[in-house]
Amino acid sequence: MLSTLLAFLGACTLIAASPGPSTMLIIRQSLRSRRAGFLTVLGNETGVFVWGVTAALGLTALLAASQLAYDSMRIAGAVTLVVFGVKTLLDARGEQRPEEQQDPLTARSGWSSYRSGLLLNLANPKAAVFAMSFLPQFVPAGAPHLPTMIGLAAVWAVFEIGYYGLYVWFVGRMKKVISRATVRKRLELVSGSVLVLLGVRMAIDG
Repeated sequence: MLSTLLAFLGACTLIAASPGPSTMLIIRQSLRSRRAGFLTVLGNETGVFVWGVTAALGLTALLAASQLAYDSMRIAGAVTLVVFGVKTLLDARGEQRPEEQQDPLTARSGWSSYRSGLLLNLANPKAAVFAMSFLPQFVPAGAPHLPTMIGLAAVWAVFEIGYYGLYVWFVGRMKKVISRATVRKRLELVSGSVLVLLGVRMAIDG
């Protein structure tokens, strides 16, 4: 059991280390504030857990089997990514200093940051299909399928909270450097461009 858990955590590390939409959004939000970044992490991992439970219940198989449902979610996810990316690019063009700039995702409420992470994850059908194929591989023989998969989904989400929390912490530690207008603007431009490209890629991928 311990060896299975260690193998599972190793796989979770490799998954989290692979750059993707969630990573870019977390970095983008962390540029605003630690609070915004961490709440985005919590929202993203809520999505991870939801997809894990859905996979445990066998419902993601329906998504994988329905091309229309899959394509609808894929387009919704692509639009979400592009919207976040374009907003980041527009923010980067602002002339206000970082401490004066009010980002709606952090200024309105913590719920907005949490929701952005949750929405991005739930709008990605690949996350659902991946959970369906990933989690069953680590269910030990003879173990009850449903509770074990839900438990693995919870471990996966908690592990990634810690992992992505390091991103938030690192950005916070680099605050003096990042607060420089030129550096911040470049980071915003890079993260915004990557989010838009990921959205376009998701839209054209079958």
